[in-house]
Amino acid sequence: MTANGIGAASELSGCNIETIRYYERIGLVPKLPRNASRYRMYSAGDVQRLVFIRRARELGFTLDEIRALLRLADMADPCAAVHDVAAGHLADIRAKIVDLRKMARLLAKAVRQCEAGEQAGCPVIDALSSGVGTPEA
Repeated sequence: MTANGIGAASELSGCNIETIRYYERIGLVPKLPRNASRYRMYSAGDVQRLVFIRRARELGFTLDEIRALLRLADMADPCAAVHDVAAGHLADIRAKIVDLRKMARLLAKAVRQCEAGEQAGCPVIDALSSGVGTPEA
C-alpha cells in the first residue's frame, strides 16, 4: 500500500494535504525524498503513521502527546509509558467536561434571561464579557 505522492497519501490516510505538509515541517512525519517524477513515495508505514496521527488528533491528543506516543511506539514494551500519557490525557478530558458543563449552565441561564427579557442589555453578551462563572474565573 505505497502512495505515489502526497495526494495519494492524503486519500489513503484521511489527512488533508496541507496538514501532511505541516506535519512534515514540524517533524511529526519524516520529509521523504522525491522520486524522478518529483513525487514523494509514501510507504505503508508512512500512511499508517498519518492514520495514527489523524486518529490521535480526533481523540484530542496534542501534537506533543502524539510525538511522545510515536517515540514510545518504537520501544520494545511501551505499554506502561503509553498508559501514563493516555491517563494524563483522560484526566484533561474529564476536567474539560467539568468546565464545559459549567459553561453550558452559564450560557443556558443567559439564554433564558435573554428570551424572558429579564434585564436591560443582552444577558449573553454580559455573561461573556464578565467572565463570571467561566472555568477560568
